[in-house]
Amino acid sequence: MSAVALLISAWLRYAGTAKSLSTQHSYALIIIGQFFAAIAQPIYQVVGPKYSETWFDLKGRTTATMVVAIANPIGGAVGQLISPLVGNTRQSILILGILSTAVIPFVFLVGAAPPTPPTYAGSKASPSLKSLICAMLGMKTSDDAKMTLRERFDFSVVVLIFGSLVGGTNSFAILTAQIMEPVGYTSDQSGFLGACLLLTGIVAAIITAPLFDRVFTHHLALTAKILVPIVGAAWLSLIWAVTPHNLGGLFAVMTIIGVGSVTMLPIGLELGCELTRNANASSAVLWFVGNLSCVIFVLAEDALRAGPDSNPPLNMRRALVFNGVIILVSAATIFALRGQQVRKELDEQKLQGLLNNQAVE
Repeated sequence: MSAVALLISAWLRYAGTAKSLSTQHSYALIIIGQFFAAIAQPIYQVVGPKYSETWFDLKGRTTATMVVAIANPIGGAVGQLISPLVGNTRQSILILGILSTAVIPFVFLVGAAPPTPPTYAGSKASPSLKSLICAMLGMKTSDDAKMTLRERFDFSVVVLIFGSLVGGTNSFAILTAQIMEPVGYTSDQSGFLGACLLLTGIVAAIITAPLFDRVFTHHLALTAKILVPIVGAAWLSLIWAVTPHNLGGLFAVMTIIGVGSVTMLPIGLELGCELTRNANASSAVLWFVGNLSCVIFVLAEDALRAGPDSNPPLNMRRALVFNGVIILVSAATIFALRGQQVRKELDEQKLQGLLNNQAVE
């Protein structure tokens, strides 16, 4: 379903760029195309943690979650790089349609589950979203879905931080040119700054995810306590960094934000699964809050844009203040996180029990 929605979205948006259409008709087609894109993207976002839980063992689960999680930033980075290079808007959207059509057949290569579950968690169906909501509210639910008070608090902290980081990062990617151009940077420079954030983060996530699977296997929460405050401070620093003739400083800040934020994507998703033992519902909640935060951030920051009589005209300094303060305040709650990896501990207990039984036999 999501593949079909993605295909329809890409070509509806391209159809909306036809020169023979009136402005109203073109706008309508693009909005409808965006509607179908809004159906496709969350499905792929949510499926990652459950897919990794179903197919991968304890030495590859975080890495698999990382690969799916960074697919969206990779698309954003490619878009940031291609848009300034391929020409006008119509040509950019055509390239999008061609790429979308080319990758869709690969969806038929994805299997439902392996013959033998790799872990105890992988052998069980995820509880429903309703059961997670009931567990979070302390209501009666199945034994598999029950959460302690500490687990409910920790998951709330993860949701808050995940939402603010996703919202802040995505809104900045959307508004990069509008933030940078009033202070003297070109559209190409703005695009490269956005790409720097995403590409450095992607490289960092690729390097670190296998380490969480094989070395720092029980240190997701500790890693978050180190990275999240650094990222929060970096977002706040943009208030003073976005000034004329400071391109080198901006690239440095983008690198810090990218390395911390994108690395936190699989960590946040995996922590949600660990605390809830519900891969599908926890990732759905996290991405719902993240996408909703993005909408709120974009609307709020656009409303905070300075007027044409400001110096410089139409600058977005107040938007940077909003972005930095919200993210930093949210990031401060990370110090209250315990983040016990309950799912991993249960998987390890079941695996050890299985090995003991095989040794006895």
